[in-house]
Amino acid sequence: MCGICCAVSFSIEHFSKNLKEDLLCNLKRRGPNSSKQLLKSNADYHCLFSGHVLHLRGVLTAQPVEDERGNVFLWNGEVFGGIKVAPEENDTQIMFNYLSSCKNESDILSVFSEVQGPWSFIYYQASSHSLWFGRDFFGRRSLLWQFSNLGKSFCLSSVATQTSGVVNQWQEVPASGIFRIDLLSASISKSVVLKLYPWKYNAGNNVIKECAGSLTLISADLPTFVSVVENEAKLYLKEPVVPLNMMLPQAPFEIHCSGISSIPPRETLKVFLTDGHMNEVVQQFIDVLSAAVKRRVLCLPRDENLSPSEVLKTNNRKANVAILFSGGVDSMVIAALADRHIPLDEPIDLLNVAFIMKEKSTPTHFNKEGKKQKNHYEIPPEESSKNALAAASASPDEQFNVPDRITGRTGLRELQAANPSRVWNFVEINVSLEELQKFRRTRISHLVQPLDTVLDDSIGCAVWFASGGVGWLVTQDEAKHYQSRAKVVLTGIGADEQLGGYSRHRVRFQKHGLEGLNKEIEMELGRISSRNLGRDDRVIGDHGKEARFPFLDENVVSFLNSLPVWEKANLTLPRGIGEKLILRLAAMELGLTTSALLPKRAMQFGSRIAKMEKNNEKASDKCGRLQVISLENLSIEEEIQL
Repeated sequence: MCGICCAVSFSIEHFSKNLKEDLLCNLKRRGPNSSKQLLKSNADYHCLFSGHVLHLRGVLTAQPVEDERGNVFLWNGEVFGGIKVAPEENDTQIMFNYLSSCKNESDILSVFSEVQGPWSFIYYQASSHSLWFGRDFFGRRSLLWQFSNLGKSFCLSSVATQTSGVVNQWQEVPASGIFRIDLLSASISKSVVLKLYPWKYNAGNNVIKECAGSLTLISADLPTFVSVVENEAKLYLKEPVVPLNMMLPQAPFEIHCSGISSIPPRETLKVFLTDGHMNEVVQQFIDVLSAAVKRRVLCLPRDENLSPSEVLKTNNRKANVAILFSGGVDSMVIAALADRHIPLDEPIDLLNVAFIMKEKSTPTHFNKEGKKQKNHYEIPPEESSKNALAAASASPDEQFNVPDRITGRTGLRELQAANPSRVWNFVEINVSLEELQKFRRTRISHLVQPLDTVLDDSIGCAVWFASGGVGWLVTQDEAKHYQSRAKVVLTGIGADEQLGGYSRHRVRFQKHGLEGLNKEIEMELGRISSRNLGRDDRVIGDHGKEARFPFLDENVVSFLNSLPVWEKANLTLPRGIGEKLILRLAAMELGLTTSALLPKRAMQFGSRIAKMEKNNEKASDKCGRLQVISLENLSIEEEIQL
C-alpha cells in the first residue's frame, strides 16, 4: 500500500518543486515507512513525483523508482497472481522491471492484463514523453485526478485535500482501463487528451464490449480543455474475470423451490446441502475463497518488531491481520478461513465499531487498571498519541449495545468454540457524537470526497473508526485499552453485490424475476469501483493500513460469475436464508451455524451511525456534513501551486 502522486505543469510559473503540506501529510499517512520526491523537468513540461510506502513485502523499496533511461514508476498495489513475485521480492521493483523492458504500447497492456490483485499506478515513459496511469478492473485502489489553470496543470493522487467552492475539484479516475497522456503534445496544444485503453473480454476472436459509452461518461465531468479518446490502434486490456452467467432455468424457478420454504431456516440450509450438485458447488466456493484469503493473510511480513524471546510467547504476539467484524455471515466466513492460514500462535484482531445510542445517559467506563469508573475519553487525535485513551467501553446493556455489537459478541463465541487455541482479539471501538463530528471534520471528510451522499458519510466514518482499531478488549470483569497494530485489514465488501445481499436485489427479483436479478447483480459489480472501493481504500489507508478484499479476488469473482444466479441466491426464501444463499451454505459447512442465519444488515444501521445526527435523511441525499471545511484550508490551486 502506498500514497502516490504526480503533479504536472506545462507552465513554469504554475509549478512548485514541493507539494503543499496538507496533501503531503495525507499521502504520508498512507505510506509511513518511506517518503521520497523526484522532479523530472524539461523545456516543455515539469513533473513532480511523490511516493510514500507502507512496507508489506520483500525489501523496502522507496518510491518513486527510476531507471537509467529516465523512466519513473509509482505503484500502489499487490501482485497476488499472474506475475511471479517470490516471497523475498518486492512487487514494485518486479513490475518496474517488466515495464522498463516494454518496447511498445501492446507490451505495457500485456503486463497489466496479467496482474491479479488490487493496483493503481503512475508510469512516466521518458522516450515517448508519455504518462500512463490507471486502476485495476474493480478499482480496489484509489486514484484521483484534478485539472486546473485552463490546461496549464493537472495532478494525480491516491488521496486529495479538502476543497470547497472550487470549480475544478478532485474526481476519481474511472476504472475503465488505463490512460495515457502525451505530455509533449499537451504542452504545445494547452489541452489534455486522455487516450483510453479499455478493459474488454476476449472470447476467442469475439471481443465483447465497445467503449463509446465509457468515453461519454468519463468526459461528462471533465473541463472543456480535457478530452477522452480511444487509442488509435484499438488496443485493450484483457478483463481478468469471466462475464456474468445470465442463464435462466428452463422450468419455472418456483418449481425448484417447492416445499423448502415451509421448514425451519437451519433445516432449509441442510436440505440444500444434501443435494449432491449443490454441495459440490459449495465446496468449490469454499476452496476458491479460502485460497483468496490465504493470499491476503500470508503476503506480509511477520515478527518484524519482536525479539526472539518475545516470538516464543504467544501472549506477546501482535496480530498482523485485522478483520472489519460485525458477526454477520460475510465477516464470519472470512474470519474462519483466515484462521485456517494464519499461524496458530498469532492473534487475529476482530474490529467491531459502535456509535453511541443515548448520548445523555452516563455510561459505565473502565480505567487503565480495568476498574469501573464514570469518565469519558476521546480517541487519540493522531496515531502517535500513545497516552490518550479511546472512547470507553460500556456494559452490554448500555450505550454501545448496537446490533453489530450483539452479533459480533455472538460471532466471537462461535469462533472461539471452533478454535479455542486461537487468540481472538474482539476490539470494541466505541464512538461518541463529539468524536464523530470532530474526526469527520479534521480527518474523514476529504477521504470520502469526491463522494458526497449521506450513505458515503455514514459508511466512510464507520469504516474509518473501525479500521483505526482503537478500542477495548472487554471481559466479564475488566476492560483493557487496545490499539490494533495490524497493517492488513480484511473486509467483506463484494459479497452482497455478487450474491444478491441488498434489499434492492429482492425488490428487483419480485418485479422482474431472475432476469431482473441478473441485471441488478451485473450493475452492482460494474459500479463497485465508483460506489465503494476508492472511498474505502482512502479511508482505511489513512491509518497506514492496507485494505484487502477476498470476495473481489479475480478467481472468486470468475467462479461466482460462472454460476447460474439461483445457485448463489434464492430470493423466494425469507431474509436470512435466501440472500447470499451460497455463502450461508459455506458458513454451515464451516460450522458457523448461528451466523449462517443472520439477515443482511447494512453497516450504517448495525453500528447505529445512521441514527446519531438526523433520522429523516435519505441515503442518496447530498450530505452537508461532508462540506464542513476548516478555515485554514484553501482552494486546491493555492494548496498545490501547480
